[in-house]
Amino acid sequence: MPRAGLTPAVLAEEAARIADEEGFDRLSLAAVAKRVGVAVPSLYKHVRGVEGLRREVAVRCAREFGERLGRAAMGRSHDDALRAVATAYREYARTHPGRYAALQRAPSPQDEEASAAFYVGVEAMVSVMRGFGLPDSDAIDAIRALRSALHGFVELEARGGFGLPQSTEHSYRILVEALIRALRDWPRSAPEAGG
Repeated sequence: MPRAGLTPAVLAEEAARIADEEGFDRLSLAAVAKRVGVAVPSLYKHVRGVEGLRREVAVRCAREFGERLGRAAMGRSHDDALRAVATAYREYARTHPGRYAALQRAPSPQDEEASAAFYVGVEAMVSVMRGFGLPDSDAIDAIRALRSALHGFVELEARGGFGLPQSTEHSYRILVEALIRALRDWPRSAPEAGG
């Protein structure tokens, strides 16, 4: 008999905790079942196998991550907004490594719920880009560049990729300041040729 109160949301939260502790790639139905005190077959009433569980985790974490970025940017603009978002981004990746790993694969466009959850973070970033005067047509390119830089740093940091004794805190601040300068002088999209 399934445990009372067991829902996809409860399972996703417990799975997210396990992912943070053991790694998203090591997330299994058996680990979640053990943690919530049920047999593995009982989970199939709530999630569609391990891929369904991982999807639930990704959706939950995408909303959580996007909301954190949005709160960081709230009431700030331009440089201050980007600094705050970059700090929130790194902090989330550091404190929730498994949840952060769940965010690294874009959802299927046919999965409307997952796409909407992942878009929460994009909306926060679009508002930051508007503070730099970037039109929506340029914002996605700028967001991709920003995400690539921040992700590269936090991923290298998490994997021990910075072995020199200089402060990574200082290096991250320098990276963010360089990104601010790049956004101030962002190349504007040229009109389509022959249009």
